[in-house]
Amino acid sequence: MCGRYVRKGDRKKIAERFHAEPNPSDLPMSDADYNVPPASYQPIIRQSKDTGARELILARWGLVPFFAKSLQDVKGISTINARAETIATAATWRTPFKKRRCLIPATAFYEWPKAAAVNKKEPKQPYAFELDTGGMFAFAGLWDAWKDAEGHWLQSYAIVTTVANELMSQIHDRMPVILHERDYDRWLDREETERLPVDLLRPYASEGMEMHKANPLVNNVRNNGTEMLKSEGVAPMQG
Repeated sequence: MCGRYVRKGDRKKIAERFHAEPNPSDLPMSDADYNVPPASYQPIIRQSKDTGARELILARWGLVPFFAKSLQDVKGISTINARAETIATAATWRTPFKKRRCLIPATAFYEWPKAAAVNKKEPKQPYAFELDTGGMFAFAGLWDAWKDAEGHWLQSYAIVTTVANELMSQIHDRMPVILHERDYDRWLDREETERLPVDLLRPYASEGMEMHKANPLVNNVRNNGTEMLKSEGVAPMQG
């Protein structure tokens, strides 16, 4: 799964990195977020229905399906992650998978060891995962739009997850799908509904990633800042 991640870069830098047009009327956005939690508003990149160009919008992490009668319908149900194995068949995911796919800009993500392996007397130790280039990348994501009874729209998203690669499996059995840049256009293509990109939902190669202990302050979503990624004296482990 993926329940917390890092996003560096302001709206302009992210738009330039992903060759997208930012929405000037969108919500305010911080220059960076080192402890992105569910229910926060974060940038996603999607294909414009009108122009076909890439556009950057802010959306809420935790997908609310278009068919939900109210937010109570998804209360208590985790929709921050969509499992690749059921993405084409589950009611919540199958329509977004067909025509509402997106890129989710990130610089790193956090994961915690399975609960059984953690000493409950000590704070849970988070681990940070990054690409070995240290640069920004994109999770495979799904987005949806939901309208409440007053006619207000809420745009939201989920991160697609798959089985863990060798590096990630030391900590957890699942990981977010990280897309290669060569596959961005295909993933975003709203018109391609016959040959859905199921083959892109595979684990990223361990050789292209690094893992290291992160600051336990990550455990509290109120903590933020560059120190979240730091664990003094610990060298990164490469895949």
